[in-house]
Amino acid sequence: MLTEFKKFIARGNVLDLAIGVIIGAAFGRIVTSLNESMIMPVIGWIFGDIDFSNWFIRLGEIPADYDGSLTNYAELKEAGVAMIGYGDFITQTVDFLIIALALFFILRAVNRILDEMQEKQKQAADSSAEGDIPTDPQLDVLKQILAEMRAEKAQP
Repeated sequence: MLTEFKKFIARGNVLDLAIGVIIGAAFGRIVTSLNESMIMPVIGWIFGDIDFSNWFIRLGEIPADYDGSLTNYAELKEAGVAMIGYGDFITQTVDFLIIALALFFILRAVNRILDEMQEKQKQAADSSAEGDIPTDPQLDVLKQILAEMRAEKAQP
């Protein structure tokens, strides 16, 4: 069982996935900070100092011993009041849209770079001889085999 686990962990895609999850979590925190600290305050300023975090519908009764603000979502939630926090939902939706947009632009840039690299690989006879092209030994071997086959076919 230990050897199977070692094989599983040694696979490149497992490690790539783990790295992706870690980077994704860090990226999520960055985007949340961007949203809460920069974008939502600007939106609030544009629409008249709106604070989405305190937009909610109170469903339950407020405890008799509660002495905090009746408009503060976080305090009411901590006191155990049942509420629908649609302002938080709006904030999380904006977070999601920002993450999706950022990932779209990153993916778009990466796809352009990959397309350029693939085009250069196709044009190069031997990618290992080129400094700016990632080496693909399998592609180089296949090109050599193809060249040999064409040379054999051309000879009578």
